[in-house]
Amino acid sequence: MHHRPSVFKACVFLFAASASLASVVQAADSKLDNVLKRGHLIVGTGSTNAPWHFQGADGKLQGFDIDIGRIVAKGLFNDPSKVEFVVQSSDARIPNLLTDKVDMSCQFITVTASRAQQVAFTLPYYREGVGLLLPTNSKYKEIEDLQAAGDGVTVAVLQNVYAEELVHQALPKAKVDQYDSVDLMYQAVNSGRADAAATDQSSVKYLMVQNPGRYRSPTYAWSPQTYACAVKRGDQDWLNFVNTALHEAMTGVEFPTYKASFKQWFGVDLPEPAIGFPVEFK
Repeated sequence: MHHRPSVFKACVFLFAASASLASVVQAADSKLDNVLKRGHLIVGTGSTNAPWHFQGADGKLQGFDIDIGRIVAKGLFNDPSKVEFVVQSSDARIPNLLTDKVDMSCQFITVTASRAQQVAFTLPYYREGVGLLLPTNSKYKEIEDLQAAGDGVTVAVLQNVYAEELVHQALPKAKVDQYDSVDLMYQAVNSGRADAAATDQSSVKYLMVQNPGRYRSPTYAWSPQTYACAVKRGDQDWLNFVNTALHEAMTGVEFPTYKASFKQWFGVDLPEPAIGFPVEFK
């Protein structure tokens, strides 16, 4: 009987040693360490969706997602240019992570519970919604004016099985005209065939930035969805690092960079983060 405590202690020691070894192996295999050793970050993104990720006149990628990738690269190497962008289709955003083709995907990915079973989502960096684009000289000012007009209002929207339902969430009686392309939808507004266009609020804001004085938008938006970057599951060190980089861009030392990007692509001046009690706990 007197030998059992020694055997028990030995088992505890072996278990602790195994756990410690596993921790060391996991840390050594962390994406964070691998990226640092490689010397640059690899980000999966798109190339055809302004203001998120698109090619500029010089052929180089630009947009809000591109800026987010550069923010993470700066956190890694103190150099925002140390990032390689892999252009991928929307349906490759998750597979390219799972096969380690990219270190992270930043491509206006909508967070859903089902996707979170496949990848790990970072902190949100934008909240999308549906907004309305109106000509500057429209007689309608805010959502209440459009609602009061009932079926006297025609809204242009991109063709989709849910398009009419989506518009009627905000404007229950409005007439809905569906178009095959975004360009045709905007042309309907420009020509007066539609009183407003319903589309992603980010697109509305970007179009207003690109065409000063031509359009305006009611303050009301609806149907929220969260955008976040995604990383491969199972590497907490890497997820923690990317979250730290994003958090400090939105609330801390890198806020001026995030703020300038937000202003460039959406035309919005973000308020400075409050000093004192952390806003996260309010």
